[in-house]
Amino acid sequence: MEVAFENLKEADLVVDTIYKGGTASGKASEVLSKLMPGCSNSGGFRKVMRKDGSGLPAFVVLYTSMQELAWPDYLDEETGIFRYYGDNRNPGRTILDTPRKGNLLLEFVFECLNSKDGSIKNIPPFFIFKKTGNGWDVQFLGLAAPGNPRISPDKDLVAFWRTIDEKRFQNYEAYFTVLETIAPISREWLNALIYNHDQSLDYAPDTWKQFIKQGRNGITPLIAKRLPKVPSKYDQLQSDNEGSICLNKIREHYKDNPYGFEVCAKDILEKMDDKFQDFSLTRPWRDGGRDALGYYVIGSGGKANYPLRIDCALEAKCYSENVSVGVRQMSRLISRIRYRQFGVMLTTSFVDKQAYQEVIEDGHPILIISASDIAYILRSNSITSENISEWLVSLDETDSTRMARRVQAYNKLINRKR
Repeated sequence: MEVAFENLKEADLVVDTIYKGGTASGKASEVLSKLMPGCSNSGGFRKVMRKDGSGLPAFVVLYTSMQELAWPDYLDEETGIFRYYGDNRNPGRTILDTPRKGNLLLEFVFECLNSKDGSIKNIPPFFIFKKTGNGWDVQFLGLAAPGNPRISPDKDLVAFWRTIDEKRFQNYEAYFTVLETIAPISREWLNALIYNHDQSLDYAPDTWKQFIKQGRNGITPLIAKRLPKVPSKYDQLQSDNEGSICLNKIREHYKDNPYGFEVCAKDILEKMDDKFQDFSLTRPWRDGGRDALGYYVIGSGGKANYPLRIDCALEAKCYSENVSVGVRQMSRLISRIRYRQFGVMLTTSFVDKQAYQEVIEDGHPILIISASDIAYILRSNSITSENISEWLVSLDETDSTRMARRVQAYNKLINRKR
């Protein structure tokens, strides 16, 4: 669904609708300042204030590209959880000293969420929009509330350190939940939030009323289950220019040393999820199609009970973007998966349609990580085209140390037998 530029001022908000930008040059074609009453025409964090003299925000617009390398905002459609980074994104300022005071507002909002004094009513609704990449067009991702029932209060707003140009500074990582909204979000509610806030709940969606009444436990997320389908070659290879540069550097680095990529794949897997642990690489001439064996560890977080350790087999393929993982490679991994194990196929390329289809239709416990996933994992761990070569060299050094220790242990064993 699309809404034309000339209709923005009368339009309601509908999830996933595209709101079209104008054709004039410059900010005259900007969308959000026309669509959202009182909204400014620039910035990723746009706060609109109430007109009742309270000094409190009426609502907040979060505008994101989802493509910033160092700040990967992310919406998980299957849980409704939205990760958003604050507005202190460059060295030289403290975490709260930002022009738009976005981090200060994040602190205020999460304090209200976690307090017991009724200040939750001061929390403004958040409206999330994403750049489409087509001119000034934006896509509405939904109405969001701070926090999530699955995220503990001490983890939904976290300050962390980041280094850019060898300078350290802090920013916030905040977690919101996109709420289930069945009917369109009306302009009456948006205007009431600004001009008649005391009566604004009369126009609010039911899920927002429930959140204001019950807090974190009253959150009803918008959940969109993914239907099983075979992703296309394009989907599996898709990445921005930065991601493509990183993938090409990995392919080039291991061009003459394909077995060295196993160490890289292991590190990528552990960076994706730190519950992947204790992977040991198998020898290339005896691996039987498995490049590493390890565990996926699930624990309660306490010390009394042992965590559950699920056996996992990793196979890594460093291929160019024109070479796919086919049925033969996938079948070899599947055939070695024992009862109560699962496998991971990690490739810098893609899995062809027939191989992927067999995994889905036959229900094989195989996790597929392709080029687009690798680009995202690197971005999430601040590995860029500027430092990826240094990272790859460090992996080579780690692998060389590991092999030297293995050879040393082997020689000691031989000498003892003699």
